[in-house]
Amino acid sequence: MSDRHFSFEFFPPKTDRGREKLLGVHRELAELNPEFFSVTFGAGGSTRDGTLDTVTAIQERGSAAAPHISCIGSSKSEIDQLLNTYQERGINRLVALRGDMPSGQYAAGDFAYANDLVEHIRTTTGDHFHIEVAAYPEFHPQAKNAEDDLTNFVRKVNAGANSAITQYFYNLDAYLRFVEAAQGRGVEIPIIPGIMPITNYSKLARFSDACGAEIPRWIRKRLEAYGDDSDSIKAFGQDIVTQLCSDLLDNGAPGLHFYTMNQTEPNRAIWQALNLG
Repeated sequence: MSDRHFSFEFFPPKTDRGREKLLGVHRELAELNPEFFSVTFGAGGSTRDGTLDTVTAIQERGSAAAPHISCIGSSKSEIDQLLNTYQERGINRLVALRGDMPSGQYAAGDFAYANDLVEHIRTTTGDHFHIEVAAYPEFHPQAKNAEDDLTNFVRKVNAGANSAITQYFYNLDAYLRFVEAAQGRGVEIPIIPGIMPITNYSKLARFSDACGAEIPRWIRKRLEAYGDDSDSIKAFGQDIVTQLCSDLLDNGAPGLHFYTMNQTEPNRAIWQALNLG
């Protein structure tokens, strides 16, 4: 496992009960010895404090934590203050994103794109941070086309990214072709597949439609046929996602990044089925 990179993603809980649950999930997933836990970040300060609190709690419990840092709608001074805080807390890994414009706000801020943010982090903090960036095998929903999206990804890499994490997907070929195309443009950093376990079809369908991740028709039809049979949905979902992970690793993927949705079992079940240790 030493040459492969495995990690889990959390979102900041909004309640004390959610925080206690998350710490329990972290404790259980930490037993699998992932490289790090990432923590998502809300635009315009909606979960900034939650992100900081969560990564601090993870670090205090002996795990490496990587906060998401979103630049859209933020000023240079706000970003610098955040970078200083993370440095002071001993954080040395970031997931740098453009993010979404906060509701009711129309000014992009000092950084219009993620590559601007990556370049700024590198300029102001040197090599202190390992910088992860996002990749979109089925291309970003706001991109004009796949070629433009690939160009944007290459810009982020050239600005100083160390590795990339993809949007989740269920089409192996989409990932393999994206990696091949990126490498053809000179990209050498690891591109880690993002993995979304399937536990609830209606929520997954809404989320996928919103973020541009395709659920192949044959998977949709099988999931639809199960109706409200959640046990069958979970069992089928585990089989599908485990096979996808196995195929990815067999085809040279440098690791896996699990979008946990702050749950233990779906992620641990896939991990154990893959015999990752």
